[in-house]
Amino acid sequence: MTMLNSLITSKTRLRMLIKFFINTANKGYLNGLANEFNESTNSIRKELNNLSAAGYLLKVKSDNKIIYNANKAHPLFKVLQKIIRQHLGIEEIIDSILDKIGDVNSVAIVGDYAKGIDSGLIKIVLLGSDINVNYLEDLIVKIEKKITRKVSFKIVEILPKGSLVIYNNDKI
Repeated sequence: MTMLNSLITSKTRLRMLIKFFINTANKGYLNGLANEFNESTNSIRKELNNLSAAGYLLKVKSDNKIIYNANKAHPLFKVLQKIIRQHLGIEEIIDSILDKIGDVNSVAIVGDYAKGIDSGLIKIVLLGSDINVNYLEDLIVKIEKKITRKVSFKIVEILPKGSLVIYNNDKI
């Protein structure tokens, strides 16, 4: 059990914080989140109300749905985002990649984690040149042991649509 799990004892609340704070583009509504998390609408409603009342989430009425997303103007937004990324091991991945891997222009997350779903497999795409593939393969084992999640890397020439950029050296 991680430190964040002991601090935030509600699994539903933790899953929501991951959903909304890993990627600010992520949005959700009551029934959609209940289906995604395989939880009752009552437990989802309770956490959405708590997080909205505290100002962490914004809500906007659209048709017959209330759409929720992270409140980027909240004073603790950046702090929460950093905590969530550390909890998932993303900070560890970035530090490890940039340490000895080569000339990396961008690092992005694709798949479930870009959508805010803690599925256990973090898919990372790297944009750069002269990337040390051997180091990358060794790194996977070390990172997976540290963050207790699976990690996969793919080297690309163009970042895929919908990817969540977590590092950009601004040279591109």
